[in-house]
Amino acid sequence: MAMKAYIVGVGMTNFEKPETRDWQYWDMAKEAGTAALADAGVAYAQVQQVPVGYCFQASTAGQRAAYELGLTGVPVYNVNNNCATGSSALMMARQFVEGGISDCVLALGFEKMARGALGGGSDGGDFKTSPVARHYGVMAAGHGFEMSPPTAQIFGNAAREHMERYGTTEAQLAAVGAKNHRHSADNPRAQFQDVYTVEEILAAKTIHRPLTKLQCSPTSDGAAAAVVVSERFVVEHGLHDRAVEIAGQAMTTDTEESFASGSCIDVVGRPMSRAAARKVYETSGLGIEDVDVVELHDCFSINELLTYEALGMCEEGASGKLVESGATTYGGRWVVNPSGGLISKGHPLGATGLAQAAELVWQLRGEAGPRQVDGARVGLAHNIGLGGAAVVTMLRRS
Repeated sequence: MAMKAYIVGVGMTNFEKPETRDWQYWDMAKEAGTAALADAGVAYAQVQQVPVGYCFQASTAGQRAAYELGLTGVPVYNVNNNCATGSSALMMARQFVEGGISDCVLALGFEKMARGALGGGSDGGDFKTSPVARHYGVMAAGHGFEMSPPTAQIFGNAAREHMERYGTTEAQLAAVGAKNHRHSADNPRAQFQDVYTVEEILAAKTIHRPLTKLQCSPTSDGAAAAVVVSERFVVEHGLHDRAVEIAGQAMTTDTEESFASGSCIDVVGRPMSRAAARKVYETSGLGIEDVDVVELHDCFSINELLTYEALGMCEEGASGKLVESGATTYGGRWVVNPSGGLISKGHPLGATGLAQAAELVWQLRGEAGPRQVDGARVGLAHNIGLGGAAVVTMLRRS
């Protein structure tokens, strides 16, 4: 039987526009890692394993970053799973603990990015050799290939399909951006803290129709970290007041369903997300009806809508009406992306999944300040990367 795993400490830097601050990736990793250890009241000497996530730095950058926290000889693992990298590092930490291999693990994620739009994959290379060439091939077959940023194209085309198939409107897509920008106004760590109306979001520069700039996540610098420990470690160190249980977690990768339909909706990951959520509901004994607060992967506004459907928050095709109804903000059924999400908080690829976990831990411990979700006891994180991987994590505060 698997042992229980708990997050007892989290930390993150401010997420910032690239080149805003004169710092290196190891500086931001040190800041986030130190904050997580301090939050847990744990010394780095007690850490037994360190999975480190990043996409754009060189091999063994994880060691270079972790060495800023201490030179203890602890095993360091370099993790790269595109935009799902941070949650993949967290999953490794949980597996070490649940498997009885380690009692205390630090999951760390960071990214130092270049300005401008992302290319077709984290390598930024030729599409013919890109790990996501198959995904973009599906898009090109159905929609052609234009000169706009490729990630915006594939998600923008998913949005067009959703509009054609279900009657989703541009205003409903913009409502996602308006909600998340509004939420980020209360998050001092967010890259953007400006509030916009739906009309202002629709009037912003078009990146790939129907997506405007204010519906797209930016490139960002930043880091986040989480200390994951066993139940025994919690008891021995008196950490009950800090502990948030990882009640369930699953990763899925692409199956035939992702490619068979020729639809961008499927190729960007809705089937993966649906399968991961189903596994988490089964293993945790909790369903979406038990969840109070959600941090999900809104790399583009359409992906938030697709994820509502994948998580079972609404019927397929009804996500536009769900966000329009106010069900996913304060006063609604769930609060989705109280941090501001990727669209407004920022998206440093290797840190994103761990930043989601940090936000949920603060929410479940009642430490989220002006963006606190009243009475939050159960949180769900969803992190996805093209190529592909979807990680869904259920967190519970007992």
